[in-house]
Formats: sequence, C-alpha cells, structure tokens
Amino acid sequence: MHSITDRALVTIIISNYNYARFLPRCIDSALGQSYDNMEVIVVDDASTDDTADVVASYGSRIKTCLREKNGGHAAAFNTGFAASRGEIVLFLDADDYLYPNAISEIVDAWERDAVQMQFRLHMVDENMQVKDVFPPPELPFDSGDVTPKLLQRGRYQTTVTSGLAFKRSALEVVMPVPETDFRQGADGYLVTVAPLHGKVTSIESCLGAYRIHGSNHSVFAEKLGQRARWRMQHDFHRIDALSDQAAEIGLTVPEDVNLHDPVHLEERLASLTMDKSRHPMVSDSRFALGTAGAVASMEMNASLRRRAMLAAWFLSVGVLPGRMAKAILSWKLVASSRPAFLLRLSKTIRSAIG
Repeated sequence: MHSITDRALVTIIISNYNYARFLPRCIDSALGQSYDNMEVIVVDDASTDDTADVVASYGSRIKTCLREKNGGHAAAFNTGFAASRGEIVLFLDADDYLYPNAISEIVDAWERDAVQMQFRLHMVDENMQVKDVFPPPELPFDSGDVTPKLLQRGRYQTTVTSGLAFKRSALEVVMPVPETDFRQGADGYLVTVAPLHGKVTSIESCLGAYRIHGSNHSVFAEKLGQRARWRMQHDFHRIDALSDQAAEIGLTVPEDVNLHDPVHLEERLASLTMDKSRHPMVSDSRFALGTAGAVASMEMNASLRRRAMLAAWFLSVGVLPGRMAKAILSWKLVASSRPAFLLRLSKTIRSAIG
C-alpha cells in the first residue's frame, strides 16, 4: 500500500519573516513530534526583529538558513528545500504550528502514488484559542487524481501552506518555485503543479493550527479591492505555471479555465465591484462575471443548498445596483461588515449545510 516507508525521513521547513514572537511555538511543535526520524529547517528571510536570537537558542536541534536579502515566500521555500533531505517535506509558516501526532499520521496515511497530503487545521487567534476549522468541514477535500479538476477550472479543494505535505520526488520536478511570481503564496504554486505528477491524499482531522492575526498577508486590512486584485494576479500566475507544467506531460489547459472557477470569479467580481477604475480586465462586466459565477457554483463539490446559495449571491452582485452590490459583496467577504441578523442567519445556514 505505501510507497513511503514507515521510517521515512521527514523534513519540516519553517519559513519566517519578522515572526519572532510566534516562532518558538512553531519550532517547538516541529521538534515535539511523536515521529522521530525528522529534520527541522528554519529559513529566516532577512528578518529585522529578534529572530536570530530565537533560532540561536535551539542550537544544533535545528538547521538554520539565514537569507541575507528578503526574497519572499518562494525564495524561502527554495532555500529550505535546497538544504533538505527528507522523503516527505512540509512547509510550515512560522506563525502556525503542528500537533504532536501530525507527522506520524501523515506517514501512516501516505498512499501509493501520492505526491501530496492535505489535512485540516484549527483556525486560532493570537492567544491560540480555537475559532474555527480550515477549510470548513462542509467543504469536502478533493482527493486522488485532481488533474481533471485543474484542467477544468484551475483549482480543486485543498488548503494552505501549513496543512500540506509533499513527496520529495514530486518537488524535485516542479521546484524551484518562481520567485518573482510567487513572492507571496508559494503554496499556491505547489498545490497547482505537484498533483500533475501523482495523487492527492486527504486527512479529515485537524493536525495543526493556522493562526489568524492582524499582520497576516491574507488579512490585507480588509481592503477588498486590493486583496481581490492580488488574488486575481496570483491566479493568473498559477494558471501560467499550470499551463507550462501540463504542456510538458502532453496536457492542455483551456484559456478560459479561470472563468469556471467560483473562487477566482468571486475575487474578480469583488475587484470590479469595489474598485472598477483599478480593475485590470477592462472587458469584464458584473453581469457576465455574476452569471459565470452562478454556473460555476452549481458545479462545485458541495451540498445543493450551499451551491444554490452561492449561485444566488453571484447573481445578486452581478445584477443589483452598484451600492447594493457592494453591500452584499462585503457581507460575504468581511464578517465584521454584516448586520447582526445576517450573522445569526449565517450561523444557522452553516449548521444546516455542513
């Protein structure tokens, strides 16, 4: 059953930039695994805080890579991977952490032909209080051969950096990560191209914690238009990488693949609705994006109720007057903007569609 041996060397690469206050919890979680055939590598991307003192305190228990110049997420991934030896490799963000059983469960669950393992994470606040699960349990992971989904819509249901593990042989094919295109969101590159070379295995239990705090890149200070444009651009870079990798194995990615992806369409609609003057796709219309989003929503791997509600949201933002469209869009993307009755309704809906 397993192509990975029970005693495989596992590498955890921790990428850090100015997260000294979170780093000890992260490193301790890597060193505290119940699985013992491991190496822990900390890549510091030219931090200006107390990171050097933190990593020095661990001595020879960790391998440290100190970058002289800040290069971003992809550069940190590439630096850490070049220094690694593990047959299984995890990239762990420095503000996140793993539970003690994580690596044991990953090795035990590794299936033949798998190149990527994904698992859920508890979302925690700065004080490590559990607030939610990511991805939400009502969104089923896509497992097995996800290449058809990548060719159909450029995306499948996966997770973020700290909820992923990769087979070294697959990383050797797809790395280094392009450092200019993926200065942020290097995990987006890996989850897009690695599955072209094998299967994806999913673990439903939470094996670690994903910390949400004010300085996360993903929070973006709630500037919806700016965040949406960044995510759109990230998607375009992902699809370019996917097209290049697919071509090498004789596959073709359709030019309009993003227009079948509800996640991309949501960001694209947000960019156009919130800040039309800066929206990069001049031919886009709210009606066309809303309609495409509704169609794509109904093709998702989710409950009918959830799909129908998302489709209705797309159509509402696509056809309602601008001010109403902005309000409805904000209510979905920024929880703090929702009226009290909507917060209660969303909790009820979530429990009903789980």
